[in-house]
Amino acid sequence: MSDAPRIVEVDRLDCRLVAHHWAYAEAAAEEMDRHWAERVAHNPTLYDGPVLLACRAEVVEDAGHRTLKLDAFETRFSYFLGWRELGWRDTSVFNCFAMPAVRSSDGCYLLGEMGPGHSVAGYRYFPGGTPDPSDVIEGGVVDLEGSLVRELLEETGLHATEGVAAPGWSVIFDGQRIACLKRLDWPAPASAIREQVRAHIAGEPKPELSDAHMLAPGRHADPRLPPFMTAFLAHAAAWA
Repeated sequence: MSDAPRIVEVDRLDCRLVAHHWAYAEAAAEEMDRHWAERVAHNPTLYDGPVLLACRAEVVEDAGHRTLKLDAFETRFSYFLGWRELGWRDTSVFNCFAMPAVRSSDGCYLLGEMGPGHSVAGYRYFPGGTPDPSDVIEGGVVDLEGSLVRELLEETGLHATEGVAAPGWSVIFDGQRIACLKRLDWPAPASAIREQVRAHIAGEPKPELSDAHMLAPGRHADPRLPPFMTAFLAHAAAWA
């Protein structure tokens, strides 16, 4: 697998909840439980709730339309964290999530800086998170767009309906991460968006973010940005 993130533009996402036995988590359970105990001792705010990972990810083309098809299964956050932080040893599963790329009227993108209680404190991402069972709707469909809307509101106070969604998705394959990004064109300049989000953070009793930032598209050499973020910002320069 190439180390460089790969970007694929798709028309839609099709994610379904399935029953899946995660053999790796069972085999590595003792090691991951020890890892979780160490992480919680360092950061007691971490919570071992259920999350959804993907055991299948495939881009399918039909009649000129591309669909990202995903099979998702439920596991514990502690197992997800151990799998991620112990080196992604099992490459049969993926961390697939949806994020809004909120673009200001003057062409900058909104990023949130993860707060001290987060498992990736200090890193900068678009608003979002790993989906969980609350994102499963009728028929076992995992509503990734609904997850995007929820996370945007919870983290920033912004309502997705205030922006204009671009058609389709930019899907970034970055090792075991699959980031599904949808551009939202916002009718406000970068300074106003940042001020609004900062006010939301200041008003939250337990904010997930510690700060908000606005970045212009292009190449950014910042260790606080994960590779899929730098890949998207470089890719987005073509839309400027």
